[in-house]
Amino acid sequence: MSSPLTHTLALPVCWITVARADSVPGALPDGFVDVQQAAPSIRLDLRYYTDHNFVGTRIDGYQASRAILTRPAAEALGRIQHELASFGLGLKLFDAYRPQQAAEHFMRWARDVNDTRMKAEFYPDVAKSALFKEGYIAEKSSHSRGSTVDVTLAPLHAANPAAELDLGTPFDWFGPESWPDSPAVTPAQRAHRLLLRLVMEKHGFQPYAQEWWHFTLAHEPFPDTYFDFPVR
Repeated sequence: MSSPLTHTLALPVCWITVARADSVPGALPDGFVDVQQAAPSIRLDLRYYTDHNFVGTRIDGYQASRAILTRPAAEALGRIQHELASFGLGLKLFDAYRPQQAAEHFMRWARDVNDTRMKAEFYPDVAKSALFKEGYIAEKSSHSRGSTVDVTLAPLHAANPAAELDLGTPFDWFGPESWPDSPAVTPAQRAHRLLLRLVMEKHGFQPYAQEWWHFTLAHEPFPDTYFDFPVR
């Protein structure tokens, strides 16, 4: 457990880093890299830079279609890409580093129970008023520490950039069907989930029990720091 002094020191370090990164457009804090530098073949489908997400609008902090991670997390994705390529597969990345301001945007949205424009696609069986209580929305996200990814499997050389393997639910589906071991999906869909989990675990990522797409680097370099520099 971190001491109070650790938490007192961590926040200034984080904000000093943010200020230095903001001084040069597109520059990143020490320890962070562009994912496509480490894994050039990875496919990006960065939903929070678009309006195709559960909120229905671009999310605060996403100013560019760019994926950012800590260096060890990005380099691990590069190794995963190399291994999957032998099967004609690769990763499709939905989200990587997420600014803390994005989590705050989600919280504001969750409190507005009248805004349900995306309910049919992302949470048809869950009342919006229950999203926070049931853990779908949180005040902080491991993504803001820079070593968490949301990914799926995709054909490596598909002509259609939207192509991906069927893992049983869309990304960001709010419901038990998204749990990795859900019995609601077919054997083939479960096999795809297992393949994704095994290759991610082999390269140092830990799965999350309620989202088949969510993985965090086990030995993340900033386990107690939530960053807020924008993606740009």
